[in-house]
Amino acid sequence: MGILILIVMLVLELAIAVYSIATKQSDSKIKSWMRIATFIVFIMLIFGKIVVWEYTWGLFAGLLFILAFKEMVALLRKQTHTPGYKVFSTIWKFLVLALTIVVTLVPILLFPQYKLPQVTGPYAVATATYSYVDKNRIEEFTDQGDNRFVNVEFWYPEQADGTYPLLVFSHGAFGIKTSNTSTFTELASHGYVVVSIDHPYHSFYTVSEDGKVVTINPEYMQEFNNANKGAYSLGEYFELNQKWMKLRTDDMDFVMDTILEQVGQNKDSVYERIDTQKIGVFGHSMGGAASVALSRERDDIDAVVNIDAPFFSELVYDKVTNELTAKSEAFTIPLLNVYSDDVWIQLDSSPPYIANRISNESFKGAFNVYFKGAKHLSLTDLPLFSPILANLLNGGKADIDKYYAIETQNELILRFFDSALKNQGQFDPKATY
Repeated sequence: MGILILIVMLVLELAIAVYSIATKQSDSKIKSWMRIATFIVFIMLIFGKIVVWEYTWGLFAGLLFILAFKEMVALLRKQTHTPGYKVFSTIWKFLVLALTIVVTLVPILLFPQYKLPQVTGPYAVATATYSYVDKNRIEEFTDQGDNRFVNVEFWYPEQADGTYPLLVFSHGAFGIKTSNTSTFTELASHGYVVVSIDHPYHSFYTVSEDGKVVTINPEYMQEFNNANKGAYSLGEYFELNQKWMKLRTDDMDFVMDTILEQVGQNKDSVYERIDTQKIGVFGHSMGGAASVALSRERDDIDAVVNIDAPFFSELVYDKVTNELTAKSEAFTIPLLNVYSDDVWIQLDSSPPYIANRISNESFKGAFNVYFKGAKHLSLTDLPLFSPILANLLNGGKADIDKYYAIETQNELILRFFDSALKNQGQFDPKATY
């Protein structure tokens, strides 16, 4: 829709410029009525829901309003001809206006209209957001001595009876808590309470209940980027990942404890719907690694989904040999690994993925699913939300339909948790999708 409107606007303004040059008039009733009509048509498209109004349309809508208002004033003044017409002036005005149109449509081009996958469950889904303050931890990313806070969002069955399994999600390195909204909504519609965590300073941005905005920490971003570029020794890389894992698992641990404390004490509709005896954790990228790590630390976690992440917590670094090896302790709870091309090709060759290898006997009971043609971010909602950003961050376009990838993944995660937490059906996925 954004590209179509951009083309129509540029063609329209070009037609106006050509007409002005041909008639040697910079102001005319035809130009005025065309711009006024353009604004009216845009409003009609919004009311007709052909254009779904979002804040991203704000700049463009403002530009159309200004142009229409200016032309209305010109009509009321009955000014239809400007003495001393100059072709260069018309061309210059067209180029400036064309550039302005492009700039005002950039938000739409980056974040076009899209639809989340169809929810298939019987329950309507409600959401709620909270900010939890951990009084036992001082924020390591500031020097103010303040306690660390964690923002969370819940997706849960609305107007439903009974209690439902709790699922805790952790986003990727620069992600946000809504990175897999389609997954959370689908799960909640089938009778799960899903809570997704924003990890402050690891998250691209997060907003607390009181309106405080915290953006990603530049030093953490630099560390992460340098690690991906191979700027660190293997030992340094190992230590960095252990540091990141601790912050993530501490956040998840704190959120789970806070929620469990509220159940039975807080009459909020969210907490009343939680079955504390059935808990699953899952996450994308670094969040997936943290989910596997946390499940080793807590005995109340019953199932784990790892989306495209190495098992950082399963690695051991030998300073003498300068090698990474995998721990030998058996992983005994149900585990689903979902992999894209980006990770799948590294399983048998990259040291950080040595514990993920299909041949690892410690994880012989795990389910391993490979999405052929998918890239790392294909397993989030970003390709739906912003295809341009997804392609840019992925280093190219994925060779898989974006809706097929996320809808199939959502179905697999639902079936996995249904089997592991609700004893509904036998989970037997294909190896490749």
